Amino acid sequence: MEKNKLSGIERELVLQYLIDGNVPVIITPVSENETDDDEIHSLNSEIYSIAIEAEHISVLKEGIILLQNVSSQVVDFEGKKVKVEFYFNKVGLYFITEMKTVSTGPALVIPNEINRIEDVYTEQKYDFYCDFYYSVGGTNSSFRCYPATNIDLFTRPIWSSIQLEKQQKAKEFLEKMVSAARKNGRAGNGIQLINVCKYFVEKTENKIESIQGRLKPFNILFVNHERIVLGFEKNEAFELKENQEYALNMAFSMKDAPSITRNVFVTFRIDNIYSKENENDFAADCSFTSLKEEDCRFLYEKATSNLFI
Repeated sequence: MEKNKLSGIERELVLQYLIDGNVPVIITPVSENETDDDEIHSLNSEIYSIAIEAEHISVLKEGIILLQNVSSQVVDFEGKKVKVEFYFNKVGLYFITEMKTVSTGPALVIPNEINRIEDVYTEQKYDFYCDFYYSVGGTNSSFRCYPATNIDLFTRPIWSSIQLEKQQKAKEFLEKMVSAARKNGRAGNGIQLINVCKYFVEKTENKIESIQGRLKPFNILFVNHERIVLGFEKNEAFELKENQEYALNMAFSMKDAPSITRNVFVTFRIDNIYSKENENDFAADCSFTSLKEEDCRFLYEKATSNLFI
């Protein structure tokens, strides 16, 4: 942890930055007990981080953050230890402090120790991924897309796969998406929208990373022989657009010979882009515009477990 701790001079620069800029922060309640491995653990998996916009923050020169006109959820953190995360010149930082109560409302005392956020890498083995090809400013590039961790691909989406307590919120998303899709009539039978609902309601919110604004891999939410759906976060460096055509290569590790990969190259058009209320999480519902017949057969049989006739 010591290598990620800011020096005294760095801390003073960050403090002045907070005073001058009133930057948005994310607050998460954490365990009262210190751990030997220096990790910070949230109290339980059902407690969510809360984003506080800059207009609700003022920072005093004494290093005290005053929170104004915030939600009742923030007030509930008073007297508890919290993790406060924010970006300083696109570098992710955090500190641990106790939320206090002053005459104006909740307040956070900035401690002596401020740390850099570390990237956390989870090694996973995939038997399917996509390479997404795009062009920005005349330069061709690509990035990799991986299956979303909470969604089963190549099975028919079912509503019961969504956590019961989140189905009402998912229903609200579904109604909005169906209404939007009807305007252009390009959503197919709409079965893929179940996975979009699941992605939106079960996706972890408000994560600050070590570096702000990096293009992250898209999540693959649905694939069959007609369409693919990709989940992604807002990124200023690269923007997907409806009715635009793109290309990708789907790579499948063969079941009987994992070292052998079958590649399926397709072009596709984005029919609809759906978003959450936070306007940071999106899903692009895309239909294939070119696909070889043998690849269409392969995808159909993989997605339906039926023979392509």
